[in-house]
Amino acid sequence: MSVAHIPTEGARAVRRGSTGAIHQKTFDSASRGPLEGIRVVDLSRLMAGNMLSLQLADFGADVIKVENERGDTLRAVGAGGISTNWKVYGRNKRSVCVDLHCAEGIELVRKLVAQADVFIESFKPGVLEQMGLAPDVLHGIRPQLVIARISGWGQTGPYRHKPGFGTLAEGYSGFAAINGFADREPVLPPIFLGDMTAGLSGAIAVLVALLARTRRDAPGQVIDVSLFEPMFSILGPLAANYAMTGKIKPRTGSRSTNTAPRNAYRTRDGKWLCLSSSTQTMAERLFRAIGRADLIDDPRYATNVERVKHAGELDAIVGSFIAERDLDENLAFFESAGVTVGPINDVAQIVQDSYVIEREVLVELPDDDAGSLPMHNIVPRLSGTPGVFRRPAPSLGEHNREVLMPLVGESEYAALTQRGIIVGPGNE
Repeated sequence: MSVAHIPTEGARAVRRGSTGAIHQKTFDSASRGPLEGIRVVDLSRLMAGNMLSLQLADFGADVIKVENERGDTLRAVGAGGISTNWKVYGRNKRSVCVDLHCAEGIELVRKLVAQADVFIESFKPGVLEQMGLAPDVLHGIRPQLVIARISGWGQTGPYRHKPGFGTLAEGYSGFAAINGFADREPVLPPIFLGDMTAGLSGAIAVLVALLARTRRDAPGQVIDVSLFEPMFSILGPLAANYAMTGKIKPRTGSRSTNTAPRNAYRTRDGKWLCLSSSTQTMAERLFRAIGRADLIDDPRYATNVERVKHAGELDAIVGSFIAERDLDENLAFFESAGVTVGPINDVAQIVQDSYVIEREVLVELPDDDAGSLPMHNIVPRLSGTPGVFRRPAPSLGEHNREVLMPLVGESEYAALTQRGIIVGPGNE
């Protein structure tokens, strides 16, 4: 078990949810991925940095998590007595546990950097400099180093020193303001959306920097990743639309301001489906399917622009048809008619879904604490150089000896361990 973990309910957590016939995978430490040979030193905490380094680790990079004695905060987030977040986002990585509050611990980081290609951190701007690990110092050690710096608001600008969790980015970016229903409060996402978008953006930037380094024999560079900017970028033409119209996009629930009909509709058996008619052909096909071909020539619904204006009336027509049938009946009917609909699933339905199972969207991997755990497969899928499952998420400091001893030698390693500079079960 990790040194830092959430409270358990016993030696082995009880599995509460069946996951159906999810494909069983095993870890193979000898597996190789397309990023084999790329070493990453990851000092980040929580979601964004772990999301970034996971993308690299899943495709074969050697990601070394440098943690303090409390471990990555993500280790304390989970369910059923298991650190499920760490199990998922810590996979394919190695862990070393070092006291980063002393000169000897910082010196160990410098030694790791000397052999690294990528360095990731998510401290508040200025903290890395206070630690004696400013980018110019790191590039002095390793000129080719790609440094990814994750923060709430970026390394520059008037907000750079403000605290910045993903929640603030989700609110500040305009996302929450357009999410939800007009007569209710703005809705923040129930997942780490700001962190995830930042992590993915950061991973793309790291790969671009590595490619530039290879193609142009360029030196390393610094990547400035804020949580705010990737969140704002996924809102698309929000600012452009405001500039053209002077209007603020309203909250419309599950309706779209770009196309209609598009909504979530309740079925007779109390379940929900989603439907979208984003093209003229699809809208006309829908009208014919529900026996309302007359709507095709009705001026209120003849074009998408008019359909959006009359979305409420259109939803009532489509919704009443759907409400007279159970979910499965609706799905079969609309599928046969070539209309784009789908169920609104919860996780219990997702893990049993034949598409998820057959395409191996979820895989079941061995786990020392839970026996096995389902988690998302490696994304995206590459035909020639796919990602690989090499190792489960490490316990805190699990790889101290194999990573750090070669850097300092056996006697120095023993001394640093004795003094508590290197801590964790990996010392044994």
